[in-house]
Amino acid sequence: MLSTLSRKMLMCLTGLFLSFFLLIHFLGNLQLFLPQEQAHLQFNAYSHFLSGNIVIKVVSYVLYASIVLHAVDGLIITIKNRRSGRYYQSDRRNRACKWYSRNMGILGTLILIFLVIHFQNFWYVYKFGTPPIDENGNKNLYILVVAVFKEWWYVIVYVLSMAALCYHLIHGIHSAVRTLGAYHPKFVKWFKTVGIAYSVIISVGFALMPIYVFFTAN
Repeated sequence: MLSTLSRKMLMCLTGLFLSFFLLIHFLGNLQLFLPQEQAHLQFNAYSHFLSGNIVIKVVSYVLYASIVLHAVDGLIITIKNRRSGRYYQSDRRNRACKWYSRNMGILGTLILIFLVIHFQNFWYVYKFGTPPIDENGNKNLYILVVAVFKEWWYVIVYVLSMAALCYHLIHGIHSAVRTLGAYHPKFVKWFKTVGIAYSVIISVGFALMPIYVFFTAN
């Protein structure tokens, strides 16, 4: 049985790894903003490279494990916090905490639901479906991405999920720094500014991708 501190540390480490993966995923997906013909070939080549690289394959297993551990650990911590909520009824804790800090469980659940939809639409079809092949012989993930992003409802779901991700990251990075003991008073504002900037840039950047594809592809 893991202690509360061990669970927080596990949450911290898996969260930081997932945040780092988001950055790598974000940088790779920036190719979607290229002119359509160039984006088509480069995005497929990039996807083919990732799927055939043994190092990336190992990292992907770490990614899947991190998602599961982060979600399960978050659920357990949320349940424990709810059960112990009676101890905070008189300390005005709700006034001191941001609303997203008090609702990390809800934000995490929304993100998890989005991930299930996202994996089903892209990862599952790419790995186990029969996507078309492009002129270079690579699986045509770009065409799949365009087809999904042409659906207005998916664009809305995607953008709303990125809003949830933004608030989740803001609190998560802040909490992770404190858990690791790196939250020195002299650098509080710096850590907070960097964390917010990272969260906003990543979330807004991802949100713009389906919007851009929707309006350019249609």
